[in-house]
Amino acid sequence: MSAAEDPAAAPPALVAPPVMAVEPAVPADIPAIVALNNLFAPDGLTLTRTPAFVAGHLADYQVIRAPDGSVTGQVALDDYSPSLVELVSLAVAPEAQGRGVGQVLVAAAEALARRRGYSELFAISLAEALFLRMGFQESSIAVYPEKIARYRGISRSELSIGRKFCFAKRLTAPAAAAH
Repeated sequence: MSAAEDPAAAPPALVAPPVMAVEPAVPADIPAIVALNNLFAPDGLTLTRTPAFVAGHLADYQVIRAPDGSVTGQVALDDYSPSLVELVSLAVAPEAQGRGVGQVLVAAAEALARRRGYSELFAISLAEALFLRMGFQESSIAVYPEKIARYRGISRSELSIGRKFCFAKRLTAPAAAAH
């Protein structure tokens, strides 16, 4: 693998991602979002999502499509309070990985969080190089008791499986933002 292919070897400066259209998800995307997200759940890279969860959070999902219209990448926001939101369900289809799709999706989620007026965005992810490259700081899940409580509601094993990488970013919220 060359340095250009290794995300950990990327320079600290943010590399401009390719131009990709990020769109709000629509009801017809629900099966594809669930399938893409759950593709990574057995390896602990995502939490399993149900069609009901995605439908209930559809306004929080954004997608990138392949030329044929299929969903090749996705991200969502999951709010905890008027000031705190989590970036969740970040997933890129295997055939689209390594092309900057994740970077574009993280930037889109951050932009949506800013538009909605959140002052802090955090993520639990193993994609350390990506989040650090995007200006997030390493944090700790212990800073987010709200997240720990949700993990307990889903599965206690989520709290004990390996080291959880937690990343946070302070956002400057627009003065008159609404959720």
